[in-house]
Amino acid sequence: MLNQFSPVMIFKTDINYRKQSLIKLLNSVQSHEKEIIKALNDDFRKSEFESVLSETEYIVSELSHTVKNINAWARPKMVLPSLLNFPSTDYIYKEPYGKVLIIAPWNYPYQLAFCPLIAAVAAGNQVVVKPSELTPNTSKIVSKIISEVFDKTHVECIEGDYKVAEKLLAQRWDYIFFTGSVAVGKIVAKAAAENLTPVTLELGGKNPCIIDETANLKLAAKRIVWGKFLNAGQTCIAPDYLLVSEKAKPFFIDFLKKEIEAAYGENPEASPDFPRIINEKNWNRLVKMLDNETIISGGKIDSKNYYIAPTLIDEPKLDSAVMKEEIFGPILPILSFKNEADLNVIISGYEKPLSLYVFSNNKSFAESIIRNYSFGGGCINDTVVYFSNKRLPFGGVGHSGIGAYHGRMSFDTFTHKKALVKKANWLDIPLRYAPYNGKLKILKKMLGWLS
Repeated sequence: MLNQFSPVMIFKTDINYRKQSLIKLLNSVQSHEKEIIKALNDDFRKSEFESVLSETEYIVSELSHTVKNINAWARPKMVLPSLLNFPSTDYIYKEPYGKVLIIAPWNYPYQLAFCPLIAAVAAGNQVVVKPSELTPNTSKIVSKIISEVFDKTHVECIEGDYKVAEKLLAQRWDYIFFTGSVAVGKIVAKAAAENLTPVTLELGGKNPCIIDETANLKLAAKRIVWGKFLNAGQTCIAPDYLLVSEKAKPFFIDFLKKEIEAAYGENPEASPDFPRIINEKNWNRLVKMLDNETIISGGKIDSKNYYIAPTLIDEPKLDSAVMKEEIFGPILPILSFKNEADLNVIISGYEKPLSLYVFSNNKSFAESIIRNYSFGGGCINDTVVYFSNKRLPFGGVGHSGIGAYHGRMSFDTFTHKKALVKKANWLDIPLRYAPYNGKLKILKKMLGWLS
C-alpha cells in the first residue's frame, strides 16, 4: 500500500484544482456527518453535541474559510524592494513543500486529521494521512472520505498501528505534521532530523489554571468544569491543574462540585454527555493517579466501560503521579497559593505548557501572569475557547510543541515562501562590481542610509 503513493513529486499547484478538491471534500464530509458522529460515539461514547461542536462543524467551517480565501493566500505577494537592488520589484512566491505526512491523534480523531489535511491540500502538496488506530470506527470513516474525494497520487489515508507509523517515518518527506504526546513527538522529530525534514509538532503539557479571590468564582467554576471535562478531559488544552487563592478555595470547591452535578447529574456515568476513556491502557494510567490522593468529589471508576467520574483531588504532592505528567483525563488536582511567588514555584517546575488560564478581575494580576510565563496560548476568565478563533495561532512552545496553525496560518505552515527579485535592465549601478578602489566610503554611506 505504501508503494501506491508515488515517490515522484506531483504537485497539485493549480489553484482551481485545489479549490475544487476542497469543495468536493466539503460535500463529502457534510454527507457523512451522521456516520462520523456515530463513529465517534462508538469509539468512546462522544456525545452528538460535542462531536458537532469540536469535530464535524469545525471542519465544515475550516473548509468553507479555506475555499473562500485560497486565491488570496496563494497569490505572490509584492514586498518593498531594497534600495541596494534598485531598480527592482521583489516578491514572495508561495509553493508547496511537496510530500507531506500527517499523523493524527485519537482524542479528536476526525478534526485533527482533516484540519491539517485541508491546509496541506490548499497549499498544493501531496499528502499521506495516518489516522489513529485507537479510534478504529472514526479512522475508517476518515479513510472512506479521503478515498472518495482524492486520487491516491494526491492524498492517501493509510491505517495501521505504530508499526505502520514507523514505516512511514522511515521514508523521506518534505514536511511532517504530528499531533500527539511529547514522548512520540520526540520520536517523530528524531526521524525527521535524519532528512532535515521540517516539522510541526502539536503536543501538550501540564496546563495551569489560576483563580484568585477577585474572580467571579461561580462563573469561573462553570467555565472550568466545561473546559476540563469536555471529551472527558482528553483534550490537550484542557486545564491540567488548578491553582486557587487560599482565600477563595473553600468557596470555589463548592462551586466546582455544583457545576459538575449541573453538567452531568448526580451520576455522571449515566449522562449521555460524558465520554469514556479511550482504552484500557489509558484508563489504568489514570486510575493509578488516584492512589493515595484526597478525593473530594467523584472518584468512581468502572473498568468494564473505561469510565472515570469527573474527579477533584485536594492538595496533591508535587511529586505525586497526578502532578508528574500531563493528566489527559477527567481528574482535576486543586492546589492553593498565597502569592505570586507560590505560583512561580509550582508553574516553573514544569516545562512550558501548551495552555495557561487565569481567572481574575484584577487586570494587573492577570496581565502579570500572562507576561511572566511562556505558553502556547490561553485565556483570561475562560478556558479552551481561544482554539476556536481562526485568526489566532494555535501551537505550543518548548516541550509543548513546535510551530502553529489555524486559518491562514495553516496554509502558511504547509507553504514554502520563495523569495524573488525581478531586476530591471534599464539601469545598472556599477558600485558592486570590482575593482572596488575608491568605492568603500560610498558603500558605507549607502548602508548607513538604509539602516
